[in-house]
Amino acid sequence: MEELEEPLRIGVLGAARISSLSIVSPAAATGHRLVAVAARDRGRAEAFAAAGAVERVVDSYDALLADPEVEVVYNPLPNGLHGPWNVKALQAGKHVLSEKPSTSNATEAVAVQREVEAAGTTFMEAFHYLFHPVTRRLLEVVESGEIGRVQRVETMVAIPAPPDGDPRWSLELAGGAVMDLGCYSLHAQRMLGALAGGAPQLLAARAGERDGHPGVDEWLDVDLAFPDGATGSARCHMAHTEVEMTFRVVGSVGEVLAHNFVQPHLDDRVTVTTPTGSRTESLGRRSSYTYQLEAFAAALRQGAPLPLDAADAVANMRLIDAAYEAAGLAPRPVSTS
Repeated sequence: MEELEEPLRIGVLGAARISSLSIVSPAAATGHRLVAVAARDRGRAEAFAAAGAVERVVDSYDALLADPEVEVVYNPLPNGLHGPWNVKALQAGKHVLSEKPSTSNATEAVAVQREVEAAGTTFMEAFHYLFHPVTRRLLEVVESGEIGRVQRVETMVAIPAPPDGDPRWSLELAGGAVMDLGCYSLHAQRMLGALAGGAPQLLAARAGERDGHPGVDEWLDVDLAFPDGATGSARCHMAHTEVEMTFRVVGSVGEVLAHNFVQPHLDDRVTVTTPTGSRTESLGRRSSYTYQLEAFAAALRQGAPLPLDAADAVANMRLIDAAYEAAGLAPRPVSTS
């Protein structure tokens, strides 16, 4: 009988709502252990632990990092707290799976990269969409040449507005549409770059500020150019009329569309259109977060390669900072919380 691999031993920083989807359910599905959770409010941590089958509650974030049983730290704290606690987790010798965006700006991302190099542990920004068959299939269709030479890449990630007091509207906590949503739009464009001659270059950006929140983008559109001549449009909107999370690549003889590349568990369709007709493939609604955790575990237990690392996180944050500057807004400040 084949011996099962040792489960990952994961510690969770905070009791964020996203964690039920992003780490609790994937851990249950894959057999990995959630050994500890810490939150600023112990009552919230205890409720989270009870609901999510976390083995124990510890008194503080620092206590979680000091726990010798925790080998992986999952960081879903508010955006502005990603960078500081990623650094502390790396300094504690932990592997880190950080929610996106992994830092507040590119300068902070470089600091995280230095800590990764010093620690010798594994760090990954949680762009889970990249591990799902929906995105893998879209890239496969493009690479196959079925739609011809890439001419246009369009990504749009939009949601209805969160409540006005939500941390996603806080400049101090590195909020804004690009940080919450547009990071996906820009990242997907960068991942497509491998099939369009290289990384896209920013041409221009436009943004609209959220009323009552100076410096915080409600929406932001970015125009990009790829080395092989294709153009890109990366858009995001955090006060949209509906949820829209599309990834469309137009080629010289056809196009491919992922209907919801960020939430494929809700819509797993990829539609390919060429002169011979149109077909829609359903790639399965298993969670992209589950695929992501499996890939992270394979890297730690088997040495399997990961498509994302600290260098990729730096590159994405540099593009985000450049988009803010081109749109007339400042990059997000480093949090002092």
